[in-house]
Amino acid sequence: MTPIQAQSLPAMLEGKDILAQAKTGSGKTAAFAIGLLHKLETNKYQTQALVLCPTRELADQVSAEVRRLARAIPNTKLVTLCGGKPMQAQLAALEHPPHIVIGTPGRILKHLDKATLKLDDLKTLVLDEADRMLDMGFYDEIIRVIEKTPKQKQTLLFSATYPDQIKKISNKFQNDPVDVRVESIHDDKEIKQIFYEIEAGERSKALIALLQHYKPESSIVFCNTKQQCQELVDELWKQGFHVLALHGDLEQRDRDQVIVQFANKSSSILIATDVASRGLDIKDLSAVINYELSPDPEIHIHRIGRTGRAGNQGLALSLFLASEKFRVEAIEAFIKNPVRIDKTSTLKTHDFSKLIPPMVTLGINAGRKDKVRAGDILGALTANTSLEGKQIGKIDIFDKYAYVAVEQAMAKEALQILAEGKIKGRKFKIRRLK
Repeated sequence: MTPIQAQSLPAMLEGKDILAQAKTGSGKTAAFAIGLLHKLETNKYQTQALVLCPTRELADQVSAEVRRLARAIPNTKLVTLCGGKPMQAQLAALEHPPHIVIGTPGRILKHLDKATLKLDDLKTLVLDEADRMLDMGFYDEIIRVIEKTPKQKQTLLFSATYPDQIKKISNKFQNDPVDVRVESIHDDKEIKQIFYEIEAGERSKALIALLQHYKPESSIVFCNTKQQCQELVDELWKQGFHVLALHGDLEQRDRDQVIVQFANKSSSILIATDVASRGLDIKDLSAVINYELSPDPEIHIHRIGRTGRAGNQGLALSLFLASEKFRVEAIEAFIKNPVRIDKTSTLKTHDFSKLIPPMVTLGINAGRKDKVRAGDILGALTANTSLEGKQIGKIDIFDKYAYVAVEQAMAKEALQILAEGKIKGRKFKIRRLK
């Protein structure tokens, strides 16, 4: 077990309320999932557990983890309720009450107001990434949701930081919670962290030098604003790099595509604002690069916590101007340690490889609603063709569309096979994502 699981699970299984602080990637989702599944009565078709998450991405990841852990419990029904998705499908899913509901505060509240979601029999309420929900302005919605739950229940509150509003929510709604705090500073053994001082106007040039020197297989590059994020994406595309952007202006389907392509290794570089710093579950992330330092040292820690997970060595690289040295000093004060500062002149950039991603993503205009499963797509690609299963990567299926990653060298052939062939006996529109 991870420290957060070892420290929180015993009290959770005893039915106590929990106020827990843990860094990103600490295993808290499994902790509260085991806690709520432990007391689930699947023979009773009532909503017994509710998990509130700040974003749809996190809600989807939490749903996948809870489903994985619930495989051994027959007939467990879980529904995800988030904004950006049609209400009709959600209303249909709620006609027979699910045991577990996971979603974002706004959409959960909408269903509560319509009385399409009933929480009279709720046993467990989880607030996941509670500080992030507050950052996004969900305080009033959270309070209204909690007020619609029974007084007698277990409340599990997970937060990376403890702002005053978190303490206020805990004091108001939790009953003598067990306070669990796990070290939130990342160990140097887990993450190698280096800062580079740069001259004004040299930021994008320095970033390219970092990418060429370290050649990370996958990296998230953090910017502080959406505008800076988009400008950097445009600049790197011109330089021949395959990059994707993740920020608040994207439509939900575009966000899904970006996350799918980055996670399945069809793109090696993701340029993101802090909307991606938490709740984005990317395995084996080689590096985090701070194109701009965050004004908040705690956000810096959350950013770099995306790398060096599950026992892997991580790499965190940060750029700063002389005028931003105070931000470096704030980070040093926060982690109570000096940081390593190097010069960009030490970077070796003679190899101008553009970090070509190993995979390509093909989009299929069909999904769960069409009863399409991963095995159907894999079968369509490999049955009576020269493609082998090992050349096919991750397959992601959404309600109305699906994505499959294939090796770069086989992308053209795979596209032709799917375009000319059938999946489950039906023809669907296929396209290659750029």
